[in-house]
Parts: sequence; structure tokens; C-alpha cells
Amino acid sequence: MEKVYVFGHRNPDTDSVCASISLSYLKNALGENTEPRVLGHINAESKFVLDYFHVKEPAYLNNVKVQLRNIEYNKKAVLPENVSIESAIHYMQKCGCTALPLVNEKKRLTGFVTLKEIAMLLVEGEKDLIHTSYQNILDVIKGKKICQFTDDINGEIMIGGYQSKTILADIEFKKENILIIGDRYKIIEYAMDCGVELIVLTGGHELPDDLLKKAQEKKINVISTKMDTFKTGNALPLSNYISTLVINKAPTTVNELDYRTEFIDLANKLGHTNYPMINKKKECLGVIKVTDVEKYSKLKVILVDHNNFEQSVPGIEEAQIEEIIDHHNLGAIGTSIPINFRSMPVGCTCTIICKMYQEYHIEIPKDIAGIMLSAILSDTLLFQSPTATEEDKKSAEILANIAGVDIPTYGRKMLTEASSIKNMSIEDVFFQDFKSYKVGNTTLGISQIITMDIDEINKSKEKYIQKLDEIAKGEYGIVTLFVTDVIQNGSYVFYNTESKDIVADSFGYEDIEEGQFIPDLVSRKKQMLPNIMDILEKRV
Repeated sequence: MEKVYVFGHRNPDTDSVCASISLSYLKNALGENTEPRVLGHINAESKFVLDYFHVKEPAYLNNVKVQLRNIEYNKKAVLPENVSIESAIHYMQKCGCTALPLVNEKKRLTGFVTLKEIAMLLVEGEKDLIHTSYQNILDVIKGKKICQFTDDINGEIMIGGYQSKTILADIEFKKENILIIGDRYKIIEYAMDCGVELIVLTGGHELPDDLLKKAQEKKINVISTKMDTFKTGNALPLSNYISTLVINKAPTTVNELDYRTEFIDLANKLGHTNYPMINKKKECLGVIKVTDVEKYSKLKVILVDHNNFEQSVPGIEEAQIEEIIDHHNLGAIGTSIPINFRSMPVGCTCTIICKMYQEYHIEIPKDIAGIMLSAILSDTLLFQSPTATEEDKKSAEILANIAGVDIPTYGRKMLTEASSIKNMSIEDVFFQDFKSYKVGNTTLGISQIITMDIDEINKSKEKYIQKLDEIAKGEYGIVTLFVTDVIQNGSYVFYNTESKDIVADSFGYEDIEEGQFIPDLVSRKKQMLPNIMDILEKRV
């Protein structure tokens, strides 16, 4: 069964992490094959929660882009470098290829040969030189083994077509000669005395006993074929190792882990049709053609706690979304097929997943109950957030009973111990829970951290503002940082310099200062985002 990845949004918060784990557990209990993943480093709160309930942190998923290994390329298009040219031609016809990579005994690429190169050999190439195996010659000329003393045959073709007295008087055979001849035994004996590499007997002839004995004594390779001398002379070059034809010893290769989009760019740049595919071990796996790029299998995924392309994993548009479980407003993600989409106006995704456990009558383990409870307490800020609903409270009570914890005591401990930002860099603080949104032509970035120690922020206030301005110079028009204090039930707001008026208007201030405390402002989803979006839309 194909694996399905379950994950939340980028810069994962506690709900995103715990929803991925708890939904994956539920799916697997129902007989599916899923695996939870995260799209970034988990924050201090999430780490505290997982450690507290002894739950393993999900592995990191950097993207779901289609890799070349997901494409239906020709895995049979590989040839051992020691096969004959004739075998290569037949294999090309069989697998529908016009080019083939050659490999050694370790499957390492040693060259690349094309049908064009083979055709050029047959028309214009040197046909007298032979470098191949004894077995290849047997196969190509459909020969019979008479004597064999070497596996590798390397020599020049000589055809015994002259009169015997001419050959005996004027021609001296060399050790590197391959003699093609019929039943001219005097010449054959003379060739044996010269110590030729190989004698090919045509017309089905074989050696008389005395010459057979001599061949064995002098260790002369002998083959008999039913072909005539003319056909044998034409066929023998096709027995050469295919590697003797290789012009390109170092062809452009692609790795099975390369991305489809990168391959398309490479192919457009180079203009080749076929590319050998290799793996991390440098083993050749086959050939991928430019026309193969549309034949790929998509990675299957389930999204939790988000339904927006900009917040999801890179390459999400190439993946097959199987299901979405979320509690946010509808984003811009579309699918090519109908899917299960479950969205509820509750404070936390884990509240929805808790209901799913009940609907499927699946028992919730203690550790899973603990992390789901933690997600609810985190997202609803101990039920002080305006996003908190009765459904969240009911689910939290059920999960707390299973996990064996007291909600107020555990909730305060979680928020206190996990909200420290000491020894964290400005960038780590800012991006631990950062989300982006598109409003018309403007991209809005909202970071929210929960801490009871605003003094740590104020110590580096100017550096935080500088970082906000730096980020805003990129793709963002407005960048904000909300520092939420659950105990005081409000948030301190920081913003990039140029968006001061928009932030002030968004929260009903004529003038606003960096680090302004705004009472009762705790929810990004129901307060921060809608207020800013409303002002932006009015200014369009």
C-alpha cells in the first residue's frame, strides 16, 4: 500500500504537529499506510509537549516535488558493455530505444551508444578489426565450438580467398589474425603454425583429426559455422563488444532524486532526447526520455491545520491531496479530483480529529490524547481566545481524562515552560510561528509568539523592527509580529515601519507605537488577520 504523508503548515505550531501525529495514528488504525511529517523545526512549546508525553517528533519533509524516480522511465534500457553489437540492436528494438547506456559488472555507467552510431559503423566503419568474446562470435554467426582457449578475442579479419600457393608464398599470418576460411586445410595448417588468434571454418566444415590435434597442441581457437565465407565476413563485425562503438564516454546523466522541473529545464537547455538515470551509488538504472516527463505518479498527502498553497509544503501543486482537515478560512488550494474536506469553526484542528476518533470508534491512546489536549490548550490559549468553542472544551475534557492531567495545572505549565525565548535569535523567534497571506496584490506576513516575558523582546526592540523592515523589502508589503501574553490577555504589536498607518487603522488607533499593547487581542485567525485584511481591502 502506497504511503501517504500527513503534515501541517510551514513553521509548525503545536496544533500542526500534534494534528499530524494524531490523524496519522487514526488512519493507520483504520488500515491505511500514513506517516506524520513536519515542514520545519518545531517550536519550544511543541518540543515540550512531545517530550512530556514521550511522543517521537515527526521527520522533516522538505518538499513533495515529483522526483525522476516517480516518473515511468525505461528501467530496462541498460546494456552490459560486453554484449555484442548485434545483441544491442535486437535489444534496442525490443525495448523501443534509440540510445542505451552501457554498464560494467558493478552497474556503473561506462558509456552511451546510439542507434545512429551503430548505423554509421555498418555503413562507414572499420569492419576488419574484432574485439569481442568467443561466445559473442558463436552467437552472431550461429557457430559451433571446436576449440576454445581464450575468452577474449582481439584481432584482424583475414579471408582465405587467394590460391593456396599464393597465400603460402606471399602472406604471413600474424598472431592477431582471425582467419575466415572453408575446407582449405593446407592454409589452415599454415595459419596454425603462424599461431593465429582464431580460425572460423565456414560452410559447416570441421577439422580433420590431425588438424584438430594440432589446434589443441598450439592452443588455436576454432569455430565452425554453416554460413558461407561472404556472410561470415559481413556478420563477424557485429559480434564486436558494443563498447567498441562508444563515442560518448561521459554522457550527461540525471539522478533519480533530481526533480522533474529541473530535468525539464536541463533537457530544454541541452536538447538531448535520452538521458541515463543513475542513483546515489552511481549505478545506472535505465534511460529517461524527454517525452516521459508527463508519466509520473504523484506523492499522496493529507493536509491538516491549513488549506493554503502558500502555507503548505513546496511542490504541493504536484502532489495528490487525499484529504484536508482544518479549522481555518478556506484558502486557494484546489484539487483535480474530489477529496474528503473537513472544516469546522472550532479553535483547534485536534478538536476535529478527536471527534473523528469517536466517530470511527477508535480508542485514543494516553500519549495521543495528551498531545491532542496540548494542541487545543495552545490554540485556544487556555480557552481565553475568541476562537475557543464549546466543542474545544468538551474535547479537552475527554482527552484530559484519558491523558490523566489537570487542565489548568498542565496548561499553565505548558505555556510557561514552553514560551521562554531566552537564548533564541531574533530570526528564530520571528519565524517560529509565521504565516503569510495574499490580499489582492499585497502579501501580508503575520508572526505570533506566546510568551510572558515581553522584556526579552524589548531588550532588542530596534533589532526586531530592523528585521521586520528587512523582510518587508522582499515579497511582503506588511509584516507584523504579535507577542501574545496569555496572563494579561492581550498582545504587543510590532510592525515594519512603512505599515504603521495600516496597523493603527486595523486596531482602531489614531496613532500607534512599536510594541503597543492591545488588550483582548489574542487570536491571529479571528482578530489580527481579519482586522488587517479589512483595512487592506478598503484601500485597494
